Amino acid sequence: MEVIIFRDAASVADKGAELVEEMLRAKPDAVFGFATGTTPIELYRRLIERYRSGSLSFQRTRSFNLDEYLGLDASSPNSYRSFMDREFFDHVDIRKENTHVPGCGSGENPGQVGPRYESLIREAGGIDLQVLGIGHNGHVGFNEPSSSLRSRTRVKTLTRKTLEDNSRLFKSGEFQPRLAITMGIATIMDARRILLLATGEHKADAVARAVEGPVTAMCPASILQMHEFTTVLLDEAAAARLKHREYYDLAHGENEALKDRFGAFYART
Repeated sequence: MEVIIFRDAASVADKGAELVEEMLRAKPDAVFGFATGTTPIELYRRLIERYRSGSLSFQRTRSFNLDEYLGLDASSPNSYRSFMDREFFDHVDIRKENTHVPGCGSGENPGQVGPRYESLIREAGGIDLQVLGIGHNGHVGFNEPSSSLRSRTRVKTLTRKTLEDNSRLFKSGEFQPRLAITMGIATIMDARRILLLATGEHKADAVARAVEGPVTAMCPASILQMHEFTTVLLDEAAAARLKHREYYDLAHGENEALKDRFGAFYART
């Protein structure tokens, strides 16, 4: 795990876009895992800018989103399919048929969605770069605390805290799902590279537990300590409770020196 700390959230988004562009240069037909939420929006905006400037293209790529609410139609403005179309897919040249969200159609057995999604990921050759955010309770995707560290794409019940955090996105009286379909933790860990972004003081506790705490199902993001090629991008506020900041800055400087000499490192691409 490499931890890189920046002055502000804008710099986190800039670096994230740089790493995505590096992946595209190394592998123009890369398979991406994408996340929803407030933090990734700024990353997507940077990628849209780079696409419009002609510096990158998503035409040959494929993507798999982490999760989707259960019980919302894809056309709902609160669905994660709508989120991705609105915030990213509609503004770049990615082919919609190559974008996947683990949705469950009306009347479809949700228990069958996960295995089918896993099969699609395998058929695509696996995920080259998985983008993640982190929840206040340490969740990644909708893998809430107590999720099995060997889990695969499946239905999950959302915690009361997650429901409270996401309630701002729903109008008063509007249906807010309590269930979601999410990539499992083992699914996420299969990605060749992982990029986690976190900004703001409200994420500092979760970041500290994920990066420096014990690996435990009670903080699902802590499993990323076991992934050889995870990069964590933080602003100063999100990094405020880390105890080993000096080492992370030192290691980043050394890694950048190696990169300047030998080029970007890419795992299993």
